[in-house]
Amino acid sequence: MIPAYVKPFAYQIPWKSASVHSGDHLGIQRGLGFEYKGNTSLVDYPDLRRMDLRQTLRDPYEQVQVRLFNHDSITPVYAVCDLSSSMLFKGGKRKIELVMEIAASVAFSVSAENDIFGLIGYDQHVLDDYVLPLSYQVHEALERIESFASINSFGKGSAGVLEAAQYLSQNKGLVFWISDFHMPLSMIEQAMNMFSQHQVVPVVLWEEQEFRKLPRFGLGTMIDPETGRDRTIFFRESIRAKFIEAFEQRRQVLEDLFLAFESPPHFVSGEFQPDAMTQYFEKYMTA
Repeated sequence: MIPAYVKPFAYQIPWKSASVHSGDHLGIQRGLGFEYKGNTSLVDYPDLRRMDLRQTLRDPYEQVQVRLFNHDSITPVYAVCDLSSSMLFKGGKRKIELVMEIAASVAFSVSAENDIFGLIGYDQHVLDDYVLPLSYQVHEALERIESFASINSFGKGSAGVLEAAQYLSQNKGLVFWISDFHMPLSMIEQAMNMFSQHQVVPVVLWEEQEFRKLPRFGLGTMIDPETGRDRTIFFRESIRAKFIEAFEQRRQVLEDLFLAFESPPHFVSGEFQPDAMTQYFEKYMTA
């Protein structure tokens, strides 16, 4: 049974897949697709179904000519999920619930496109219980993603993303990196370098309660879920404004960093909107 929170969207890839397996994306392998590649002699490609009568009559060497086509191929798609302590933050909902929703939506959308899906979950390390190799088994993926709800990762960091690249396919794939990216910029840059063979979609989870809906005046307690430490702050308008400014600056820095890798970030706050994700691909990844 498909969970109610699954929200499928449409995606596309702006490159030709190298996979030998048939799918719905343009590929580079010769086959029975519809993308015309050129002509060759029947000797070199013995398939009479593709005979080109016009070119055969024109051939000065009187060889039978056949048309070559590239077949449509699959592409590997991954959800790389941050399961560290910061995902326990709760605004309208817990961030971990938003991770579940987006990862499950990716898995279902991939299944609808006849592609193969892989899952990689991490906190301080890649978590074996939340790793699934590439597969067509969407129901298994959805069950594993649903188990995110029971994660209690308090005090766990996110350095495990640096181990994630070794779990990715050698063929170019689409990688949805789902996180709030509350980690050192040097770590993000290092991970992006390690993912450079693939097309990365950074899905940035920010909640307005983190910075816009802070107290205007009075005491408030801020808890760093990565360390478990709390800090009491006397809020006033100037302090609140500094938090907002810091997040706005962080957003610009993240956008600049990801754009340097030709991977525009997609920000999600509160609810995951599948139409917005579809529009992201229409805007940035039209082939």
